[in-house]
Amino acid sequence: MNKSSSAKLSTLSFMLRAFRYPNYRLFFMGQMISLVGTWMTNTASSWLVYRLTGSALLLGAVGFCSQLPAFLLSPLAGLMVDRHNRQRLLILTQILSMLQSFALAILTLKHWITIPWILGLSIFQGLVNAFDMPCRQTFVVEMIENKKDFGNAIALNSSMFNLARLLGPALGGIIIAAFGEGGCFLIDGFSYLAVIAALLAMTVKAREALKSAAASPLQQLKEGLKYAVKSTPIRSMMLLIALVSLVGVPYTVLMPIFARTILGGGPHTLGFLMAASGLGALLGALWLAARKSVKGLSRVIPWAAFVFGVGLVAFSFSKILWLSLILLVITGCGFMLQMASSNTILQTIVEDDKRGRIMSLFVMAFVGTAPFGSLLAGSLSNKIGAPHTLLAGGLCCAAGAVWFHGQLPEIRKTIRPLYVKLGIIAAVASGIETATEQSLLSKEKMQ
Repeated sequence: MNKSSSAKLSTLSFMLRAFRYPNYRLFFMGQMISLVGTWMTNTASSWLVYRLTGSALLLGAVGFCSQLPAFLLSPLAGLMVDRHNRQRLLILTQILSMLQSFALAILTLKHWITIPWILGLSIFQGLVNAFDMPCRQTFVVEMIENKKDFGNAIALNSSMFNLARLLGPALGGIIIAAFGEGGCFLIDGFSYLAVIAALLAMTVKAREALKSAAASPLQQLKEGLKYAVKSTPIRSMMLLIALVSLVGVPYTVLMPIFARTILGGGPHTLGFLMAASGLGALLGALWLAARKSVKGLSRVIPWAAFVFGVGLVAFSFSKILWLSLILLVITGCGFMLQMASSNTILQTIVEDDKRGRIMSLFVMAFVGTAPFGSLLAGSLSNKIGAPHTLLAGGLCCAAGAVWFHGQLPEIRKTIRPLYVKLGIIAAVASGIETATEQSLLSKEKMQ
């Protein structure tokens, strides 16, 4: 083997270092299969609603119903995740999700499907996701024994999610055209068997009990919220995530309108648009996986959010398919870099006994605000059109990125001692950086 091949192998091994942990390998493979099915269902659901109604408002309403439970129940779900066995909780949520997909498949294939059925099953899946998402987020790092590999595991998890986001919509578009939406729902139902089997095959060490287990659930919820609010990094990241999820993320709800009305395509076009966004997100996640540590990720967040916002603005003006696809790759990359970087920093700095509650707030900010955004996007789209709705959302995301950039000095000042404690940066290097920053600030004041 020549030096070039050895270097490539070494780089690949470094990018996949979380695969050293057997439980993570099982989790990754099972989730990969299941998530492809999930993205097929997401694509089929949006196309089904738009085919049945032609209404942007109802597209937003379905998104609202599927995501609202995450906003209402995530704090309670986070407490349960901190108090109970996460592996068993995940097995239960996967079984319930599988039953929901089979119900959708039967109703659609039998031609019994109606909007009330879609709304009802969307609410059911939203209830399941409210517990599944914070549990899955925290379980990822529970499988990783060395904290220095947390960032790599989270980045690989994002890569898996977005590879599925790339493959699922493309396959979904093909299957919808050939067999209808019911075929996607049926395949998705069977795909859950892979992740259930992987979870059952794992052997996970028991976690320590929640330190404040004697306190009431209400006291524990208040404790987690107070912890998040008092931390500048956590508070700032949550606010930016909530803003982007409210005004930016609903662009996916409007994709059928762009595919059919603006670009003049069909289900294949919708699949390509969703896949382009997934490709950009995958590239962003792979870049994060190749990073040596979490150091410097706080600076990535505002730039990524700004790229996401500008990408949406540019996409809102495009009426050419190839240009729209390129812009969605850029948009997807910016969105993924912001969300995954925030997730990685949060998982690194948060205390272990509060991880479930903090990640439930992350889910609440990320997914919980999205239903209001979906409803808002659907309503605005009916009044001012889908392009103008995306234009306004993109400008708001860019403005939020500028605000977050102004918070960076305080965020880095708070995070640095935690990184020193975890061994991510050396205490001596931290002291030099702090002294340098203080010197520069003094010079700016004197000038």
